Amino acid sequence: MYRKFIATIAAVSIAVTAISATAAAAGERNRDLARIAAGVLGVAIIGKIIHDRNKREDNREQAVTRHRVDPAPVYRAPRVEQRHQVQPRPLPRGYGHKNNRARHDDKLLPQRCFQSFETRRGSVLMFGRRCLEKNYRHANRLPQQCAQRIRTVQGKRVGYDARCLRGAGYSLARG
Repeated sequence: MYRKFIATIAAVSIAVTAISATAAAAGERNRDLARIAAGVLGVAIIGKIIHDRNKREDNREQAVTRHRVDPAPVYRAPRVEQRHQVQPRPLPRGYGHKNNRARHDDKLLPQRCFQSFETRRGSVLMFGRRCLEKNYRHANRLPQQCAQRIRTVQGKRVGYDARCLRGAGYSLARG
């Protein structure tokens, strides 16, 4: 608010100074005084208009804040949710069957194929494709969305992203 007012006064004073300097060179003293008086009067009128407008805005803001009343806090009892008994999921078919262990072993990836490669963006954990083809019987069944190709200092490497495979149900064989 005040910045505009000060900017206006500065602009008018510069204009009055420029006018008075040109008039002084001409030697017309009475006209100079009349122009200066007109400039000062104009600045005073503009200042008064801005002051009145700011005062009205302040009064409006005060009126709005006077009418605004904070509501009293209301106590509400905490909600108590009815919890129902969760039934356990039924066991999958063939659970405990001797073939179930074989199916689980199909998703165990060899530990020797799990490697860390350094790239420009940091280290990447993945299973090397060639290693899996040599040491994992079901390498052709791995999800293709997990396949990736990266560039390292030693060259390009092809393999499967470890996090993606873990998300698909594969895990690292221990020992």
